Amino acid sequence: MALFNFDWVKIPKLSINITMWKTFYIKPNELGILYHRSDFKKILQPGTYTYFGSHWQVKAYDLNVPEAKIENLELLLRNHGSELEDYLLIVRTAFNQTALVRLGQNWLSVAPNQLRAFWRGFIEVEAHVFNLEESLELPSEFVQQTRSLVLGGIRKFQISESEIGLLYVQNNFVRPLEPGEYAFWTFDRDVAVRTLSRIIPNPDFPLEDVLIQRHPDFVAAYCEVVQLLSTEVAIVRYQGKAISILAPSSRKLFWQGVEVEVIDISTDAKLSPRLVAELNSGLPEVTYLACKSLHLCEVKAQHIGLLYINQEFKNELQPGVHAWWIFGRSFQTEVFDLRQQAMEVSGQDILSKDKVPLRLNLTAGYRILDPLRAKNALSDISNFLYKELQFALRGAVGEKTLDALLEDKGAVDTSISEYIRAKTAEYGIEVASVGVKDIILPGEIKTILSKVVEAEKAAQANVVRRREETAATRSMLNTAKVMEDNPVALRLKELEVLERIAEKIEKIQVNGSLDSILTELISINR
Repeated sequence: MALFNFDWVKIPKLSINITMWKTFYIKPNELGILYHRSDFKKILQPGTYTYFGSHWQVKAYDLNVPEAKIENLELLLRNHGSELEDYLLIVRTAFNQTALVRLGQNWLSVAPNQLRAFWRGFIEVEAHVFNLEESLELPSEFVQQTRSLVLGGIRKFQISESEIGLLYVQNNFVRPLEPGEYAFWTFDRDVAVRTLSRIIPNPDFPLEDVLIQRHPDFVAAYCEVVQLLSTEVAIVRYQGKAISILAPSSRKLFWQGVEVEVIDISTDAKLSPRLVAELNSGLPEVTYLACKSLHLCEVKAQHIGLLYINQEFKNELQPGVHAWWIFGRSFQTEVFDLRQQAMEVSGQDILSKDKVPLRLNLTAGYRILDPLRAKNALSDISNFLYKELQFALRGAVGEKTLDALLEDKGAVDTSISEYIRAKTAEYGIEVASVGVKDIILPGEIKTILSKVVEAEKAAQANVVRRREETAATRSMLNTAKVMEDNPVALRLKELEVLERIAEKIEKIQVNGSLDSILTELISINR
């Protein structure tokens, strides 16, 4: 509709310049704003408009773009607000407000201190303003509608059914979040959610002391607080299994459902057999806990242990597993084997009394009778015994010649045994046996001794041979005397000779009587 209407009549001497008319076309998907000399006049619906004058302007807006980017919107609303609001949805947020605007199936967020305008009618639009001082959380219906959208100024969080979330705003804890979907406004604010597993009974709670002191409602509703005195320790169990050992004067948060056993260690730091069996069960998790909190000592059968607390001897430990809480005390244990033990002193190079170099190997059997006396008097029992056996061996061998050593090794053993027993008796150690195992001679000495032995054995063999020959001759003389006095014995001897001859020939022909045969054979052999 034109602003001016004219009736066409003939006016004398009047000419009209057609360039004074301006025509504007508003497309079907547009709206226009008519300005005259920058002054707002009206909203133009789709169509064609003609106006007289050169100062008319129209700004067209595509309704497919829902947001109206209108210059000087604040001033226009102040002067023509009622007319503009028929066509526009005005969204105005204060410093503590935000807004969500739905544009058909899409959504957008509006930050604080904003003025935004959206065209009505072409696309369905609606706005929802939120007061940030009342809550930063987006209502659940908006969380669901905007689930798949990324909106500026909004952070979304998903808490699974096995977790619980802790909401922090500006690094300050606000409240816990149960499983579900959440969204929060983050304009000019730092919003974070820290998730903790509900499956783990002792999660790493952030700033536990702050939660305990500043948020008792949360602690009472969800947690178990363990607070210990300086003389107490605690074992925390979940489903019957130890999950934590707390030191004295400590404080710790756990999810509700744990079992807490508090133990007073002011007078006795030793664990009961029940706790020793539990904490020394071999499970890796429990072993890890025990190694940081306990001093363990295993005394095997036929052994005995010594216990020192704060460097002072307390008592002996019988076979078994023993454990003590280490808090506030220092423990030292040492286990001694009460069975007989062997010690080898090998490769000792020693000169005999006649300057023959020898190498000897010695073995000794010993047993600890009084572990406390041995421990208090000797810093290293094995080293002490080894050195004393060395001294005894050198003294015993150095006093004897090679021949004496080879003839009577037992004398060396006796000498060493007497020496070492006298040395060890005062330390609670009993030496049961001492013996020289090997005497190793140098190569040249071996050769000489071999020749000596060979000569001795040859002489002994010659003596034996002469003795045997003498005995054989004496036997032959005795036999001859018997035959001379007894003809029957002579005949038996002849038969024996005949038998030996018969073994060496293939055939014997007998003629005549046995007596003549023997006579003839004997004469032939002679």
